[in-house]
Order: sequence, then structure tokens, then C-alpha cells
Amino acid sequence: MSLGPRLEFRQTQSLVMTPQLMQAIKLLQLSNLDLVAYVEAELERNPLLERQVEPEGERAGEGEADAGAVRERTSDADLDPRADQVHEREERVSDWLEERLETSRSAIEDRLDTGMENVFPDDNGREPAAPMPSGEGPAYSEWTGAGGGGADGEGYNLEAFVSAETSLADHLEAQLVLAVSSPVERLIGHNLIDLIDEAGYLTADLASVAERLGAPLAAVEKVLAVIQAFDPPGIGARSLAECLAIQLRERNRYDPCMAALLAHLELLARREFNTLKRVCGVDDEDLAEMVGEIRRLNPKPGLAFGSGILQPVVPDVFVRGSADNWLVELNSETLPRVLVNQAYYSRVQKITRNEREKAFLSDCMQTATWLTRSLDQRARTILKVATEIVRQQDAFLTLGVQHLRPLNLRMVADAIGMHESTVSRVTSNKYMATPRGIFEMKYFFSSSISSSDGGEAHSAESVRFRIKQMIEAESPDDVLSDDTLVQRLREAGIDIARRTVAKYREAMRIPSSVQRRREKQAAVAGG
Repeated sequence: MSLGPRLEFRQTQSLVMTPQLMQAIKLLQLSNLDLVAYVEAELERNPLLERQVEPEGERAGEGEADAGAVRERTSDADLDPRADQVHEREERVSDWLEERLETSRSAIEDRLDTGMENVFPDDNGREPAAPMPSGEGPAYSEWTGAGGGGADGEGYNLEAFVSAETSLADHLEAQLVLAVSSPVERLIGHNLIDLIDEAGYLTADLASVAERLGAPLAAVEKVLAVIQAFDPPGIGARSLAECLAIQLRERNRYDPCMAALLAHLELLARREFNTLKRVCGVDDEDLAEMVGEIRRLNPKPGLAFGSGILQPVVPDVFVRGSADNWLVELNSETLPRVLVNQAYYSRVQKITRNEREKAFLSDCMQTATWLTRSLDQRARTILKVATEIVRQQDAFLTLGVQHLRPLNLRMVADAIGMHESTVSRVTSNKYMATPRGIFEMKYFFSSSISSSDGGEAHSAESVRFRIKQMIEAESPDDVLSDDTLVQRLREAGIDIARRTVAKYREAMRIPSSVQRRREKQAAVAGG
């Protein structure tokens, strides 16, 4: 066998990730908000793209008709004896615009037939306000400058009427100005307010604050006590127990028994009511009343002044109809409407001067074409996947969550002839509005739990719903343990392990049977 170099030709097929394909994949997995932002950026960058605006139609026709009527009325001098005066005034205005006007003060005064001080008052200094007639108040514009234009010549300021959202820091600083008069204490107060987090808790140590400010620790504690008396109650606390104690003092409910309860909040979290009764020295009725008082408090008072803006969920797909005929349609409000301006492209192409301009124009045309095609393909793919999901989960739409079927990406991908990755991208950050509410598309994909009698498998989401229903229906004397839940589920034909039941229960934030029994017994004793 001899070794030597040689040339060979091989023909192979491979998927090349072109920029256009990467763009299509990126658009497919974007949410409707991200898609709008992406399209807006492309509209600013690409001169060949433009928004598709709906024609005004009738409104434009009405405007033209009104204009025609006006032209007819103004062109017939016989109908109005003042028509000659109108024509004379129009001729005078046209002469005014065409001739070269003198800009001297005397020429302007002669042209306007009035003095300059009556039209353009000197702005060397503010003129004193004219005395108001008795019984009349100043106009709104004289107070704010927002009515009919400000004093600086700006137009009507609508922003003056917009109420800005008050933050927690602004709310506390407004109270600090009224409660503290000493400049030193105000400085300490501003620093303490800056250290309060969004939940309303002080996140720094007072000793470090005093050392940083060079102030006595007693002065810092004094100012903190003032801040803790501000609204909302519980603000400026350094722990949960202190926050609850501040609110209880506000309600005049802080006594030695309540103080002992706040000192052992970990026992309350574990529902160890017998130990709490012994520590606080109260009976069942008093303990239930104290626990009810604690539950009515706000553990995070600062969240009432949230700075974040909640963005409502906008569905991408609407599902309407009944069990016999479900109608699936896209939400047209979430679909950006863009067009390629072919006329502008043809006009600019004729005046390109060099290869660089031709390359730029060609690149813009190619990008715009691919964007419109990608948007159309994205809409078609979302509709196709949503239609298949509705077909697979028709029992859920008709009967409820307990009839949700097991479904995975491969089942949908095989049904519509696409790859699993495409289905995964389509269902990411997309929402579907159904007669049973708005759900994320990922919600309809659930793992399967085999049936104990060899029948049809059950969806994991429907099993969670069954567990929640059984726990909500239990009585204080018959609290279901995880083993009992497993037994009842197997009697219903669901083959499930105990650890799976415990995992589902913890995922739904449901406490154990021991904690639920203690809580229900305490509620019965308090009632």
C-alpha cells in the first residue's frame, strides 16, 4: 500500500446557518413585546421598511368633500356680498408673503397699525401683574404656566397633569421633613431611608452607619425610632419580629404574651401550637386569637410603593367556540405590520453613484424582504402549533384541568411535520387565551403517569389537581397523609409513588399532614 497526496471531490449536504436562517429562528422564539422592539429597531435602521397603516377611507373622503364644499362656497361671489372683501383680504395676504418685508420697528408698527408694546411687550423684566378685580382669582395659567401655554412660550403642557408614582423613599422623606427639624438628624434620616430596601426593612447595621456618619449611636437610634413611626406601619424594621411588633404597637395589641409569640416565630412557622401555648402562657382560644392577629399584619410594608410596572399578559392566540368546533386564530394586535417600499427602492436605485451605495441598498432590500417573510412564516408556524395543541387538549378545554392529557414536544412535532426544537421555540414566551383562562403554551405539555389498571396514562398536571382537591376537602379529624393520598390515587387508577406525591405537594406549597393537622385544630379551637 503506497501513501501519497491526491485530490478528491466529494458532494455532501449540510445545513448552513445563514444570517437569514438565524434571523428566522430568533424571531420564532421572541415574545410579542420583544418582537415589537426588534421590528422597531429594524424600521429605524432600514430605510426600505415602513409600517403598514390602514387607509382612513371614509374619513379622507369626508375631508375632501368638505374641502370641495368650501371651495364652492368661496368661489361663488354672488352668494355672499362679503366675497369681494374676502378676495381682497386673500390678495393682501398673498402680497404680504411674497414681498420682502421690512423688519424695523417703525415698519412693523406701520404695517400692523399698532404699537410694538401692544403686540410684543419687552421682556427685559417681568411686568408686575395687573391688579385683579375683586372677587376673582388668578387664572390657572398664572399659577402654573400650564394653561394655554407657559410664560416661556411653550405650548400646552399635558405632562403637568400626569401624576408621578410616589416611591417609598419619597414617601418617607416627605414625612421626615415634617417630623425632624434638626439638620443633623435630617442628614441621618436621609441616610437611613436610603438603606431601606423595597420590602421596607433596614439592611445596614446601626453601628456601621454611626461610624460612617461620625455621629453617636444614640442619635442614629433616635432617628430610626422616628422613622419607624412613619407610614406605612412596620417600616424601617431590622427583622420580621420587629416589623410585626411595630404594627402591633400601632394597634395597641403588643403585650407580654404577644412579645413571647414574636420571640418564637419559628415555632409558629412549624405549627407547634402546644409548645407556643406553654411558652406564651395562654390557652387554645387566646393562642388562636393571637395567631389571627399576626396573620392580619403586613410582613412587607414597603411593597405598597412598588417601583416596577406590571406588564399585563397579552395572548398570542385566541381559542373560541365549543367542544364540537374550536376556532383558533392569531391575535392581530401582536403582529407587527411592515412592508417593503418597492417604489422608494426603485427611485433610489437609479441615483446610486458607486458600488458602496449599491451594496448598501441591496443589503437593505435583502434584509427587508427576509424580515417580512420571516414574520409571515412565524405567524403561520404559531397558528399551526396552536391548532395541534387545541386538537390534542380538547378534553381540557371542554371538561377542565382534570382531563388534561399527557403531551410532549415530539407528539406535536410528528403531527405537524416539524422538528422538536421548532415546536419548543414556538411555545416559548407565547400565551393562549382559552374559555378557561389565559395559559402559557408550555402549560399544555405535561409528563405522563402510568395507569395502575393498564388504561390511558394520566397527565402530571391533572394528578396535581387531584391532590390539591383531596387536601382541600379534608376535615380536621381526617387529615390525609402522603401514604393515604397514594392509596386513594391508586384506587382511582393512578400508579404513583409516595415521593412523587410529596414532590407535587411541596411544589404547590402545601405543608405536611402534621402541620396541616395542627393548623386545622387551632382554627377549630379559635372558631
